Amino acid sequence: MHGGVAISCPHGGRVVSTAAAGTGVRIDGMPAVTAADLFTVSGCPHSVGGHRQPCTTVRWTPSGGGDEVRIDGVPVLLDTSAAMCFSAGLVPQGPPVVAPGRQGVASR
Repeated sequence: MHGGVAISCPHGGRVVSTAAAGTGVRIDGMPAVTAADLFTVSGCPHSVGGHRQPCTTVRWTPSGGGDEVRIDGVPVLLDTSAAMCFSAGLVPQGPPVVAPGRQGVASR
């Protein structure tokens, strides 16, 4: 995945990554995202019992096993990587939705 890929929480909130601009690896001209990047959610309308409990962050789990693609030793996140959205109180809210799209890899 890259820093410009469209990701949303399961309730429609927008997910934005802090994809490291320092890596030389680009996908469709955007920095590749890794397990070290932070992902924040804005605009999530989720509520439970009439109380707002919006998604605020996304945590990704790389495939593991030591065979994943890495940039500077950090696993690259794929559109198939496992992830979970969380509220500010770290309550699991469901998996994010990654928009399908064309992705090409280049390096500088």
